[in-house]
Amino acid sequence: MAPLRNVLFVMCDQLRFDHLGCSGHATIKTPNLDRFSKQCTRFTNAFVQAGVCGPSRMSTYTGRYVSSHGVTWNRVPLPVGQLTLGDYLLKESRSLDLIGKSHVIPDLAGIERIGVKSQTSLWKHLASGGFNEIDRIDGHGKPGLESGYANWLRGKGYQSEDPWNDYVVSAQSPTGEKVSGWFLRNVHLPSLVAAEHSETAYVTDKAIDYLKEKAGQNWTLHLSYVKPHWPYMAPAPYHNKYSAKDIQPVSRNPQELIDPHPVYSAYLKQEESLTFAKEETVHQVRPVYMGLIDQVDSEFGRVLKQLEDSGEISHTLIIFTSDHGDLGGDHFLGEKDLFYDQVVKVPLMIFDPRPQANAMRGFTVNELVEAIDIVPTILDSLGISTADKPIQGYSLLPYLFKSEKSKKRDFVISQIDYSFRKARLTLTRQPNECSGWMLRSHHWKYIEWQGFRPQLFNLKEDPEEFFDLGKDPGHAHMCSSLKNELMTWMKDVNARVTLSDQEVANRTDKAKDHGIYYVTWSFFCILKLQ
Repeated sequence: MAPLRNVLFVMCDQLRFDHLGCSGHATIKTPNLDRFSKQCTRFTNAFVQAGVCGPSRMSTYTGRYVSSHGVTWNRVPLPVGQLTLGDYLLKESRSLDLIGKSHVIPDLAGIERIGVKSQTSLWKHLASGGFNEIDRIDGHGKPGLESGYANWLRGKGYQSEDPWNDYVVSAQSPTGEKVSGWFLRNVHLPSLVAAEHSETAYVTDKAIDYLKEKAGQNWTLHLSYVKPHWPYMAPAPYHNKYSAKDIQPVSRNPQELIDPHPVYSAYLKQEESLTFAKEETVHQVRPVYMGLIDQVDSEFGRVLKQLEDSGEISHTLIIFTSDHGDLGGDHFLGEKDLFYDQVVKVPLMIFDPRPQANAMRGFTVNELVEAIDIVPTILDSLGISTADKPIQGYSLLPYLFKSEKSKKRDFVISQIDYSFRKARLTLTRQPNECSGWMLRSHHWKYIEWQGFRPQLFNLKEDPEEFFDLGKDPGHAHMCSSLKNELMTWMKDVNARVTLSDQEVANRTDKAKDHGIYYVTWSFFCILKLQ
C-alpha cells in the first residue's frame, strides 16, 4: 500500500465527546462533522492522557504518557530531550506546520544548556516543540508575537492595544457598557467581533490559504482551534442559536455530595465549581458552548470543501479530535482537570482515502484507544516506521483497514498533577503530593490518589459515575486488583527517551561486539582481545 502524501490533524480545545450530532447529541447542529463521520472511522472510546491542555497536548504530540514526557500541567516546559512528531517528520525532510494552538512551553534553560543560539532555526524548532509556526494563536489571553491576529483585527477596524480582550471576548450590555466575557453572566451577549473575524474563522482562513499554497506538494498541517474553550464568548449568530431547552440534562446526583472523596471535595470548593453548581450558570453557558461548537463545525466544513474541490482529499489523512472535554456543571463541577468521562473521553475520527479503508467508512470502533496513538498513526500513514522511536502509542490504521494486527488495550491511562490548583491549598498538600492516576477499562474506572483513598466506579452499572465505590469495604478486593494493574503499568511504562525498545533489543548481550568483556575467564576470549 502506497503511503499518503498529506496529513491534516485537526484538534479542538475543550470539546466534549458527546457534543456532536454523530455522537448522539439530540439538538446540536454539526452537519459537516456528521457528514465527515460517514466518510471515516469514528472511535467511541478515545481517551486523553490528562484532562488539562498542556500535559494532554504534549502526550498527543510526543506519543508518550505524562509520566514519560514530564509536562504535568499547563505552562510546564517540554524537556528539550523529548522528541515530537515534528522531530520525526524533520528527519524525513518534512515539516510539521502549525496554525492555531499548541500550548508548547519551551525549555529555554535546556536549550541554553546545550549551547543553541537564540532565534536560530534550531532554536526555533526546539522552542516550538518541533512545529513550524505559521500562525500560532494559543488563545485565552493576548495573542503573542507568534500570531498576526491582533494586527489583523486592527486592520479590520478593531482599534485597540489589546483587541482580543477588548473585542473578541467582550460584548455590549443592554445599557451600552462594554462587558467582559470572562464573567459568565455576560456570555449570552454576542462578541464584539463579527463571526468572520473571530478566532475560529481566522485560523480557518489561514488554513485555507495554506492548502491553496501547498496544492500538489507534500504537507502536514496541525490545524488547532482554540474553541470551544472558555471564555465562552461567541459572535452572532452563534451566541443565541441555542437555548436552555437545547442542552443535555446536567449529569449530577446529590449522592455524590455525601461523604465525598477529599480531592473531589476540594474541587467542589473552587470558584468555577461553586459557579457551575448554580442552575442559572449551566442554562446560560451551555447554550453558548454549543454555539461555539456549531461555529467550529461550520469552519471545519470550509476546510473540507477546499480539500474536496482541489482534489487534495484523495491524498490526505484527516484526524479530528480534542485535547480534553468540559464539565460544564456535571458532577457539580466547572472546568475540567479530573477523571470523569466528560473530561478525559474525547471525539476521535480518522479519514484515510485509500481503498483499504473503505470497509470501515461510517463505522465505529468501540475498543479503548489513547491520544498517544495519534503520532504513530500519522507516521504510519506516511510510510514512516515507528519501531526505532520511543513512542508508547500504537498506530490506529489497522482498525481502519479491519486488520487482525490491531492492538487492543485492556485499559487506558490518564494522569493529573493538581499542585498548581487551589485544591492543593485546601488539602494542605505539598507540591510533590498532588498526583493522581486513572486506570479505566470498559467495566471499571479506578483512580489512585497520592495520600488519599482510591476512587472506584462500576461503569456498567453506573455509567454516569455517581457512586464512588472506593470507600466501600465490599469492593476492597476490586480496588486492590486494579491497583496492582496500575502498579504493573507504572513499572512497565518506558521513561527512556533516547533509545527505542527495538534498539535496546538489538543491543542486548552485544557488549563483546564492542570489545567489552565482563569478568571473562576464558583464555580464548583473551586471545581474541589480543
